[in-house]
Amino acid sequence: MLICMLVVPFTQADLPAENVDFSTAPVTNNGERWRVGYFEGGEYIDYQKILIETVKGLMKLGWIEKTEIPEQQGEQTAQLWQWLQHGIRSEYIEFVPDAHYTAQWDETIRSQVTEKIIVRLNQNHLDLMIAMGTWAGKALSNDRHHAATMVLSASDPLSAGIIKSVSDSGYDHVHATVDPNRYDRQVRVFHDIVNFKKLGVAYEDTENGRSYAALDVIERLSRERGFKIVRCHTLSDISDTARAEASVVNCFRELAPQVDAIYVTVQGGVTGNSIGQLVKVSNESRVPTFSQSGSDEVKKGLLLSLSQAGFRYVGEFHASTFAKVFNGALPNQLTQLFEEPPRMAVNLKTAEIVGFNPPLLLLGAADEVYRDIPSE
Repeated sequence: MLICMLVVPFTQADLPAENVDFSTAPVTNNGERWRVGYFEGGEYIDYQKILIETVKGLMKLGWIEKTEIPEQQGEQTAQLWQWLQHGIRSEYIEFVPDAHYTAQWDETIRSQVTEKIIVRLNQNHLDLMIAMGTWAGKALSNDRHHAATMVLSASDPLSAGIIKSVSDSGYDHVHATVDPNRYDRQVRVFHDIVNFKKLGVAYEDTENGRSYAALDVIERLSRERGFKIVRCHTLSDISDTARAEASVVNCFRELAPQVDAIYVTVQGGVTGNSIGQLVKVSNESRVPTFSQSGSDEVKKGLLLSLSQAGFRYVGEFHASTFAKVFNGALPNQLTQLFEEPPRMAVNLKTAEIVGFNPPLLLLGAADEVYRDIPSE
């Protein structure tokens, strides 16, 4: 029954029609390598991991010779991008050295960088642009250029206005990976398992912050299922990561005594530096937690999430999409819909601390089970 709850069916009308069976076989761009660029709103650990898994997916398809990707430091992608200049061999793809852009979570910088990128795209200097996350996706999903633009890791590209619908991005040259029922599945399964009456949610009270947190989904399910939302506002999309982290920790301290569960939302203050403190605060109050981001945060001590197998599945989806574009597909001809496999991640040490006894059905649906909490 638990597995069934994780799957939300689509009607045929929801799905784009890929009428042409585009190849994923490696091809050159008229004898030259395809030139790829990258733009992100700022550092975020999921961006690094998704980029790595996308590169691995391209290796699996034969576009890049297989090699080990070195362990990365922090949450950056800049050093990873530099490594891609000399650490891989490919006759087909070039990760252009001076085509890595970041807005450093600064709105002024984002505007300036966006203009530089659009000028470059209109000069045909790049064949494909990776727009990583909501900030970059919103900046480049428009008709100011016509270069292939692949929006990855946007929390909800539909509600953020990046794409028109699941089946239509709104622009021939834009593609945004979307799982429109991901957060619905998460909150439903969390409620089914824990049966909370008061759900704590910390988020930045801005258009992007509410989108990251899937607040519209949470509000709809609170009405449907009769639980109360207890809110706390944080800082997220700012250049001062330490302030963002402190704001989330403070919100957890405020929420923990008031709620019987916390949905840990995606935002700039939930980082490798802060997650240990968030785990400590929630566990001290014996409050079950669910990671919106995924199983890596369960490995670090949050109680539950949907398993993502280290982003391997979505990375392979991105790689296949890139390959089809290089083989002649318009980005908007390809399906944007990607649904995570319906599996769970659970931390048994946290379950013991908060007094949660995982049902056998949950353990049977888990393919990532962690038995300890890393020391800080």
